[in-house]
Amino acid sequence: MMAWRVHAFGPPTVMSFESMAQPDPGEGEVLVRVHAAGVGPWDGWIRAGRSALPQPLPLTLGSDLSGVVEAVGPSDTGFAAGDEVFGVTNPRFVGAYAEYAVASAPMLARKTRSLTHVQAASVPVIAVTAWQGLFEQARLQPGQTVLIHGGAGNVGAYAVQLAHRAGLHTIATAGANDFAYVQSLGADRVMDYRAQRFEDEVHEADAVLDLVGGETQTRSFKVLRRDGRLVSAVSQPDQLCAERHGVTAEFFLVRVTTEHLSPLAELLESGELKTRVGAALPLARAREAHFMLEGEQAAPKGKIVLEVSPD
Repeated sequence: MMAWRVHAFGPPTVMSFESMAQPDPGEGEVLVRVHAAGVGPWDGWIRAGRSALPQPLPLTLGSDLSGVVEAVGPSDTGFAAGDEVFGVTNPRFVGAYAEYAVASAPMLARKTRSLTHVQAASVPVIAVTAWQGLFEQARLQPGQTVLIHGGAGNVGAYAVQLAHRAGLHTIATAGANDFAYVQSLGADRVMDYRAQRFEDEVHEADAVLDLVGGETQTRSFKVLRRDGRLVSAVSQPDQLCAERHGVTAEFFLVRVTTEHLSPLAELLESGELKTRVGAALPLARAREAHFMLEGEQAAPKGKIVLEVSPD
C-alpha cells in the first residue's frame, strides 16, 4: 500500500510517499480501508518532532480517518468487515495517511450515512475536543455563560454549536469577517478580537474555552467569576494567575473514544451539528496540506482532508 512516512523529524519536505506492507490488526484493533484522512495541527507537530507523546521513527502520519473495516483482530471489537467507521487510529495519533490503517476499536464509531467519508474524517479530533472542553473539563450546565476564543476555527465552530445546543449563554471571539458565520452556529454574542477588548465587556463568566493561547489566555482570567474555570486546548495556563483570580485553570489533551463519537454521529445525522471541510486533496498531495498547516501556502477556512478513495 502507499503511505506518507516520516524517517526524520522536520519540515513538510521530510514527508515521503512510499510503498509499505499492509499492517495487520492486533488485539482490540481493526484494519480500515481508508477513504479519507483528516489533517490537523497535531500532524504537523508530530512530523516536526514536537509531539507531547513519544513518537518512534519511522512513522506514518495521520490520526483522523473514515473508511470501511477490512478485517478485525483476534478479539471481539464490536465491528465486522464491511462496517463504515470513523474516528482516530490510536493514542499516538499516527497511521491514517495511508490506503489502509490499523485503528483501535475503542477509538472508532459507525459512520453516519448522511456524511461522506471526507466529511466524516473532518470530525473526530476537533469535535471531541470541543465536547470535552465544554462538558468534561469546564463542566458547564444549561444557563451558564461560556466565552469561546476562536469561535470560527475548526474546534471553535463545534464548541459554539454544542454550547448553543446545550442551552449555554455563548459568547465567542472571532474576526469581523467571520461574524455572520459564528452567529449562524448559534453564538449569542460575537466579539471582534482585533477591535474589542473582551475583558472590558465580559464579566462573571462561568468558563472560558481557550483555543488561542498566548496573551488572549492571560487576559481571559479577568472575565471569570470566582471559582470559574479556564480550560485550554492549546497551552498550560499560569497557575499563579489562576490562584490570584480565584479560578481553576487547566490544559487538556483530547481523548477520542467510541462513547464520544457515537453521540456526535447522531447529532450530525440529525443535522444538529454541521461539518466544515475547507479543502479535500488527494492523498498524494499530503505534503501540500502540511505546507498549508505551516502557513507557507494559502489554506481555505475549514478542515483539510485527504481523499484516499473517492466516495
